[in-house]
Amino acid sequence: MNADDRIIYERILDVARRKETVFYSQIAPLVGLNMAILRDRTEMGHILDRISEAEHRAGRPLLSAVVILKCENIPGDGFFDLARHLRLHQRGADDLRYFVEELRRVHCYWSEH
Repeated sequence: MNADDRIIYERILDVARRKETVFYSQIAPLVGLNMAILRDRTEMGHILDRISEAEHRAGRPLLSAVVILKCENIPGDGFFDLARHLRLHQRGADDLRYFVEELRRVHCYWSEH
């Protein structure tokens, strides 16, 4: 993990341990990103993907489930794309249902560790 990844990881880990969620716009400034800028949104997606891929390799749920869109209260499309890539979620399946279950798993795991 690079320095930016580590900063975001530590913040969302704290959110998960408290069984909460956080908006992309709340964590982006921690690494100098602005979610109003497409390039920065893309970089935030890459950071969260790297974190969740590492969590998956370690046998843990996708930590980035705690990061949600302010207007929709669910993660962005990139979260679901990664879950499909990792074969954790199938194309055409209910995204909301998958998100709720994965968020529950994240909260359960990290509130105990």
